[in-house]
Amino acid sequence: MELENASFLSKVLTPWALCLILLSSLSSSEAYDSLDPNGNITIKWDIMSWTPDGYVAVVTMYNYQQCRHIQPPGWQLSWTWAKKEVIWSMVGALATEQGDCSEFMGNVPHSCKQDPTVVDLLPGTPYNMQIANCCKAGVISTINQDPANAASSFQLSVGRAGNTKKTVKAPKNFILKTPGPGYTCGPAKLVESTKFVNGRRITEALMTWSLTCTYSQFLAYKTPSCCVSLSSFYNDTVVDCPTCSCGCQNSNMKHRNCVKGDSPLLRSILNGPGKYSYTPLVQCTSHMCPIRVHWHVMLNNKDYWRVKITITNLNYRMNYTQWNLAVQHPNFDNLATLVGLNYKSLMPYGAGINDTAMLWGVKNNDLLMTAGSYGNVQAELLFRKDSNTFTSEKGYEFPRRVYFNGDNCVMPPPDAYPWVPNEELL
Repeated sequence: MELENASFLSKVLTPWALCLILLSSLSSSEAYDSLDPNGNITIKWDIMSWTPDGYVAVVTMYNYQQCRHIQPPGWQLSWTWAKKEVIWSMVGALATEQGDCSEFMGNVPHSCKQDPTVVDLLPGTPYNMQIANCCKAGVISTINQDPANAASSFQLSVGRAGNTKKTVKAPKNFILKTPGPGYTCGPAKLVESTKFVNGRRITEALMTWSLTCTYSQFLAYKTPSCCVSLSSFYNDTVVDCPTCSCGCQNSNMKHRNCVKGDSPLLRSILNGPGKYSYTPLVQCTSHMCPIRVHWHVMLNNKDYWRVKITITNLNYRMNYTQWNLAVQHPNFDNLATLVGLNYKSLMPYGAGINDTAMLWGVKNNDLLMTAGSYGNVQAELLFRKDSNTFTSEKGYEFPRRVYFNGDNCVMPPPDAYPWVPNEELL
């Protein structure tokens, strides 16, 4: 019957409509990231020692994503206990709620919640409350930008859990927020015990559970979060981001989703009841995106061509630390010089196809401030010309795709790209 239905659909629907139906049938949490198909956050729960009523464990989150980091205000991790466990104490993190511990007399647990939520401690935490890879306010770098800070750890002492391999059970229903949604975590599974190298000595956990959390842009945002605009020295036209790329302006005062930069209401909105909200409050534009990436072709001579990139933050509620771009363009094999940027080739399609670059700001160019006069960063790329591939026609000088912090940005349609006057073709 399923085959008959598929055959019928293929006859009555256009290929594009059929594609939309097939895509809509997939769960949004199963979104495939062609830029980083193997990227994930892996969480390991290592039991290090037994206690009279439970165990001491070290929990570590490893960020194996190439372009997506966890920025301030940092991660939140929650789970549901398999039995009636409690957290006696924590090092390197804390549970946000203690819960009902009224049944305990004298020594009261750190948290009695059946579904605790844990957050990282802040930098400057006293040393006796720290362990390795903790206390960074929940910030985890990508493995490309800062491998040494691509993990975050905390230690907890668990009670009422059993203290043998046969009696302990793995927590369930892990939820990772950063701080909003976007990640879907699988179940914790028993794996080979983690080994720890300390000089010439190797120790290992008593037992290890491991789980994987994968990211979906569709879960993180109801609409896109960035867009791309284009311009060139040989054409006065500036191709702006497509209208309503990230949503449309709402004229209803009760549901205001943007504010003009010179509006006297701006300060009162930012200091109002929702001042701690992480919902974007964007500057009113035709595209309504929190982030705009502008690609400007500055120069095109006999041997080189030059591009200026400007990233503008139009979100009044968010600074972007350690921002990064991933750009797809066929000329990255001939990248000669970068100004204000670091560079790494991603090669998502395998060795030999160098058309995707990860770019991030050098020191003092790695902070993108909130919307306003300082809410932008700029950088430049200089490419050598390959006479066999380079052309000024058909939009070759403009990127195929652009990602900001791992999220796909909305591009202008190809037929809107700045055109080259015939007399200036090079």
